[in-house]
Amino acid sequence: MAFQVAVCTILGLAFVAQIAVAQNVADIVTADFFNGIINQAAADCAGKSFYTRQAFLDAAGSYPSFGTSGSADDNKREIAAFFAHVTHETGHFCYIEEINKSTYCDTTRTDYPCNPDKQYYRRGPLQLTWNYNYGAAGNAIGFDGLNSPETVAQDPVIAFKTALWYWMTNVHSVIGQGFGATTRAINGAVECDGKSPATVQARANYYTDYCTQFNVAPGDNLLC
Repeated sequence: MAFQVAVCTILGLAFVAQIAVAQNVADIVTADFFNGIINQAAADCAGKSFYTRQAFLDAAGSYPSFGTSGSADDNKREIAAFFAHVTHETGHFCYIEEINKSTYCDTTRTDYPCNPDKQYYRRGPLQLTWNYNYGAAGNAIGFDGLNSPETVAQDPVIAFKTALWYWMTNVHSVIGQGFGATTRAINGAVECDGKSPATVQARANYYTDYCTQFNVAPGDNLLC
């Protein structure tokens, strides 16, 4: 009986901790903050009726380490960085998918073979691209990324999950190196090292703005 009580106590504390994590992210990503981004999109933007704060919070529940694994200030910086890139990639949540669509099939990736009837162009908050990303994201999240990539543009929770999957897989580990490192992790080959300084600066501007809203210093290494 004592063992059962101890186990129940531990499980209960774990449950409370999970609730605290969810509340922590929700407390930072307030309705005012989220709406402050999406309200800057034009009224005819498809994303205005697709992306919602609740969809983001539902997705974030599947990634309990997002915005919670560091100090309070570090967590705010990570969330600010995530939304800075999302703002840039989607035009303030305007775009669900890219305008100039292409197949984006890497035939060398035999682990994630392309469906010839599908296109793996940019979709979602971080504009997921390429067959290998769709395939891996689908396996991790639980949808058929290779055969139904359009799901990312149809289900807002899955859309946010793909963005958070990409973030936790490719970006989360470098967040301590500064915002510039996150830009490099997302699109460094195209933008960093002087390739597109205006774009790099635009991302950093969003980040510093969101850090100001969160009342946290942005830190060093803002550019890549």
